[in-house]
Amino acid sequence: QVQLMESGGGLVQPGGSLRLSCAASGSTRRNFDAMGWYRQAPGKQRELVATVTSGGSTNYADFVKGRFAISRGSAKNTVHLQMNSLNPEDTAVYYCNGAYVINVEGAKREFWGPGTQVTVSS
Repeated sequence: QVQLMESGGGLVQPGGSLRLSCAASGSTRRNFDAMGWYRQAPGKQRELVATVTSGGSTNYADFVKGRFAISRGSAKNTVHLQMNSLNPEDTAVYYCNGAYVINVEGAKREFWGPGTQVTVSS
C-alpha cells in the first residue's frame, strides 16, 4: 500500500509564503506518473491547484499562476509547492496526490494524503 504525507501547512499573514512538501512511503516501486496538489475550502469542492508529471510538465490553476510553483523533489515520489503572495482566499486544506497511469486510455490509480491546513489571516 502507498501512503502520502503532507507537511508545511500553517498560519501565515496575507502576502506571506509557505512551502508544502509531500512524500510517499510504502509500496512505491516506481515514480508516480504525476503528482499534484489540490485544495478544499470549507463549503467548497476540492479543486486542482497544480500538477507535475514525471517528465517535468506542469499545470496550474488560473488562480495560482505566477504565485505558486510546483516541483518534484530529488527523492523518489516527493513533491513541493512553493506558495507566495498568499491571500485569505487561499485558506483551505491542501491535499497531495500521486497517480499512476494504468492503461493506454489514461485511466489512473490515485493516492491521496490526509491533507494539511493552510490558513491565511492577519
